This record gives sequence, C-alpha cells and structure tokens, in this order.
Amino acid sequence: MNLSRNQRRKQGKRNPIVISTAELKQLLEPLLDELSDSCAEGCLDQFILFIELLHKWNQTYNLTSVRDMRQMLPRHILDSLVIRPYLQGDQILDVGSGAGLPGIPLAIAEPQRQFTLVDSSSKKTRFMQQAIHELELDNVTVVHERIENFNPANGFDTIVARAYSSIETLMTGVTHCLNIQTRILAMKGTYPLAELEYITKGFNLLAVERLTVPGMDAERHLVILERHA
Repeated sequence: MNLSRNQRRKQGKRNPIVISTAELKQLLEPLLDELSDSCAEGCLDQFILFIELLHKWNQTYNLTSVRDMRQMLPRHILDSLVIRPYLQGDQILDVGSGAGLPGIPLAIAEPQRQFTLVDSSSKKTRFMQQAIHELELDNVTVVHERIENFNPANGFDTIVARAYSSIETLMTGVTHCLNIQTRILAMKGTYPLAELEYITKGFNLLAVERLTVPGMDAERHLVILERHA
C-alpha cells in the first residue's frame, strides 16, 4: 500500500523511531567530549535517561517539536550545556523551563549548584517533576507558576532563559527575582540586534557570545546581562 506524504508524516508521529540506549550513548559521548568542560562520572547515563523520558512523554504531551531522539542530543543536551561556563553563583533560575531546558541538563552537570525551574504549563511541570524523581536530582526545584507571580524568598545569582519571547520582556518579568548583582543569560538563535536596543536601565550588557554547539549547524548566541551593583 502506497501512503501519501501526510499519511507517512502522521504515521511517523504515532510510531516514532526508538533508538537504543547503547546507540544514544555512542552518539552523545563524542559530542560531550567536544565541550571544554567535562562532566562528572555518571552524567552520560543521566543525560540518556532524560532523553528517553522526554521522548516517551513527548508522544502524548507534545513537550518539544523535536521528535528524533538523535536530534534531541545536540538540540537539547548540548545546547543546554554550552552555557555552563557563563553561570554565576550557586542559585540558578530557569525561566520558562518548558521540558526542563536548559535547567535539567545543567543540574545534572552542576550538582553543587541549586536550580529552580519555573513554567506556567502544568503538563510541562509534571514532566519535570517526574524527570527529577527518576534522575534522582536533589538540586532541582520545580515551580508551576507564571514568573510574574513567582515569589522567591531570595534573589538568584544567575537567571537563564532559553525560549523567552524577548529580552525586554524577560528583564521586566524577573525584576523581583534579582539579587544585588544578578547575571541574566538569554539564549538566542541569530544575533538579536533589534532586541539589544531595548535593554532597560539598571542592566549592563556584558557581552553577546556566539556559541558553537557540537552536532548543530544552527546559529546560536548568548546575551549576557548583569544588574547594576
């Protein structure tokens, strides 16, 4: 029986290709080796388990548009880890974390730091809670809330955002989450020239770093802001 393109696409979504744990490890390990910062022993297994959980949940809850497990490795794991050198302090806030990105891969790689993952979607926070339970991560807290309504007891040292609408909206939304000298890391694709014009008073633009993500050809940039002391 010959299937149309739309029928094949729908069938692929219902029956996504499952890659074995061993094959995923073979694919991910050399990509991790390309990063300048090595991860502790056991991180590889946790990264793979996270991808397997994400792939499983994605079939029902549509947590990410990436369906191919092989593509999840660079686009979710490596794309998260590449900002590790820019983290500051011990208290990290991931705003609009979605499926736990970049917060969960960073928490796996940085067990000495504490991560708070905030998202307003209940299905996504349920997934994150299940993931940190199965990964046995004791340095992650998940908050189901809009960032505007989140009331932390203390400010954060670094605030990261991977899929936020704009830098201007991000700065406005996290004002109540800052400490004396909070660093904001806004992850972007192409160079966000237009957005940089709207950096508000009270923040310094430290740098816009072009990032190289192993296994990815897409353009990636990191906007680094710091609150005035």
